[in-house]
Amino acid sequence: MSRNFSATLCSSVAALMTCIAAVAAAECPRKDALGTYRVLAVDPAATPRVGLKSFPQTLPLDDHEVVLTFDDGPWPATDHKILAALAQECVRATFFLIGKPASVYPELVRRMAAEGHTVAHHTWTHHNLKYMKPDAAIGEIEKGIAAVEAALHGKVTTTPSTPFFRFPYFEMTQATLDALQSRGIAVFGTDLWASDWNPMTPAEQLKLLTERLQAARKGIILLHDPKAQTSAMLPAFLRWLRENRYRVVHIVRAGAKTVSDKPQ
Repeated sequence: MSRNFSATLCSSVAALMTCIAAVAAAECPRKDALGTYRVLAVDPAATPRVGLKSFPQTLPLDDHEVVLTFDDGPWPATDHKILAALAQECVRATFFLIGKPASVYPELVRRMAAEGHTVAHHTWTHHNLKYMKPDAAIGEIEKGIAAVEAALHGKVTTTPSTPFFRFPYFEMTQATLDALQSRGIAVFGTDLWASDWNPMTPAEQLKLLTERLQAARKGIILLHDPKAQTSAMLPAFLRWLRENRYRVVHIVRAGAKTVSDKPQ
């Protein structure tokens, strides 16, 4: 499919929730790898809030399609392992980063982006915004965005290059939801999670997550990249996805350039 045809297709379905790239997200040198099946471009104007754990609607995923998301990084001790596992299987994910550690480890933030992952936002210090005054909550969001953007691009701005945000603890107020929507920032909940904030072995976590996914059959998956058990479990989980014929969908902002946009 040519780039021009892809652009025409996206334009023709602008009223829909998303525009779906009809080509593979990346060429993978390993023919037996899981790979990234397709790219899903998310327009916050059409899709302001997604994730069935918090909202009535989610992304338009087909049966056996998953979106991999990671919260609370960057964290060098585990992210190097996570990025290596994703690269081994040619899989792209979305990282909802906290601004304070992003300002400490900017090279890791840039590595995530350079390896094709989506870098999104998760406040400055992971405070529970539900119990903050509205102005303080917005300040926590904006400071986090500014820190991640500075790490990525060397420029402080509260306008996110990827307008995706996830609330810590999925705790939110109508005021903060309305403020984000007015700024064109999509709020991501999730559809299922591995409960990796609870102590468990990697094998126990793998069993829990795969059982939940077998029941749900598709969805946005929440993991936490600073968790050692998650970084240890991830290679086996990616193999399980491949062996059970699940397909990974990579989410990007509407209009973002991806490897799928290269001239044909």
